[in-house]
Amino acid sequence: MSATLTSLRIRNLALVEEIHWEPHSGFTAITGETGAGKSVIIGALSLLLGERADRSLIRTGQQTSTVEAVFDGVEDQRLTQLLEEAGVEPCEDGRLLLKRSLSTEGAGRQFINGSACTLTLLRSLGDLLVDLHGPHDHQSLFGREHQTRLLDSYAGLDGLREDYSQARKELLALEKEHREIHENEQSALREMDLLTHQCTEIDAASLQAGEEEGLVSRHRAAANSAKILQICGSLSARISGEENSLMEGITEAVRATRDLAKLDPGTENLAALSETAFEALRELDLMVQDYVSSFDADPAALEAVENRLDLLQSLKRKYGASVEEVIAFGEQASKRLLELQGRTARAGELDADIQAAQTRLKSLASKLTSQRTAAAQTLEKKVSSGLKDLGFEKCGFQISLEPLSEPGVHGNELAEFVFSPNPGEAARPLRAIASSGEISRVMLALKGALAEQDDVPLLVFDEIDANVGGEIATRVAARMRELAESRQVFCITHLPQVAATAHHHFVVSKEVRDGRTRTLLHSISDENRVQEIARMLGGQSAPAIAHAKDLLGSKKRTK
Repeated sequence: MSATLTSLRIRNLALVEEIHWEPHSGFTAITGETGAGKSVIIGALSLLLGERADRSLIRTGQQTSTVEAVFDGVEDQRLTQLLEEAGVEPCEDGRLLLKRSLSTEGAGRQFINGSACTLTLLRSLGDLLVDLHGPHDHQSLFGREHQTRLLDSYAGLDGLREDYSQARKELLALEKEHREIHENEQSALREMDLLTHQCTEIDAASLQAGEEEGLVSRHRAAANSAKILQICGSLSARISGEENSLMEGITEAVRATRDLAKLDPGTENLAALSETAFEALRELDLMVQDYVSSFDADPAALEAVENRLDLLQSLKRKYGASVEEVIAFGEQASKRLLELQGRTARAGELDADIQAAQTRLKSLASKLTSQRTAAAQTLEKKVSSGLKDLGFEKCGFQISLEPLSEPGVHGNELAEFVFSPNPGEAARPLRAIASSGEISRVMLALKGALAEQDDVPLLVFDEIDANVGGEIATRVAARMRELAESRQVFCITHLPQVAATAHHHFVVSKEVRDGRTRTLLHSISDENRVQEIARMLGGQSAPAIAHAKDLLGSKKRTK
């Protein structure tokens, strides 16, 4: 058994003050006098399924109305994915909690597993949980897309559909890539020309990180060459000139400290220090001489440095505030140029790829069409047979495959379930059927034919007994009980045959207390059930009671 509605709590809705209903699995009948408020069950479920709310439904004198439901045994991965994508708390131990509140003072609120949610999400969950058939329709079978999916499931085409869907995604991606390349072709060519110029200009400069600081230093030195040479000459003369030079003086100092150390060994440190000073001065002299000999005072060298600095400044004005930024710009430009060159080459390959993808998609779509056509004929016969059992002896039921102008999400066509209840009447799409009784019985026949494919766990039928009686009523009851073997079925009914066949029986009634009318819901069994079936048969006469017992006895005999 799939997910089961195990609790429905209704507060301050229409004539309901408070009802806490704990329905069971299997087939449940809901009966009661006309006007007792049986439709409140449908109304409450509709609210939980995200239908539009009417504040006038709030019980007179109250500010808010709430509806809460608990589904147990929830294992549908599609539902789990919906909750995950919406950021809603997951189901714990397979239990799903739904709540919707209405207020006279503002917009209502809705919750899933305690998390606030949108009505759109609530409706999406409702499509997976409940099918309502009757005046308050919530019928997933009315959509052509859903009808197409059901036909495919019936035909065992889920794998082929997935292959088709994947092939279509691949084709659309290729077409998008092709379109973007060609739409941007001219701008791409212009960008490539610019990038090529930029890369060539930067590459030709052979830039080195940190070179600008060295060039600035060299330029400053070259621009002051005369003064630098004058200073170096003067410095060299002072260090090692022939007369009164520092070297001459330090040499005398070294000799004196050595003589002193001979006389007083305790002054050896003075001799060592003077020798160190001598070596430092001599090294300074050598460095000055090396500097002067390597110094380039050639005007051509200065011009070369100035030209290089001018080049760097020009590149910095175009591509960055520093040499390092210019280098980084060139690297990015080169990367982008390679990307555009690759896209240009890719454009030549796309036509062949697209053609191959189109051929594959057409092949898969053709297979879908062929197998759908064969399955539609089989399903038509199966549903038509079920409709005959439900009182439509000469009805017409067809599955039309409407071709699309181009392959869509579902293939080359969409299915449309059409129905004609009587000979001579034009067949109409299911969504165009006006009679709720006809709708419910068509849905019942479809549910029977598609029982293995359509996995909505709760079916709710209202006015299933419209224009039905006698033997047809018995067939309707038997079909609903069959459906209840694999899912939960609720039926609000006036047919004693249907009520007697149900596994469980609840009665809706009204009472007046303290001048206020309120709707009640309670379970009945045994003698109380006999009395309710007898009422539905026309009264509490002995024949009615005997007939009621016979109907209930028939149910027991067919268990």
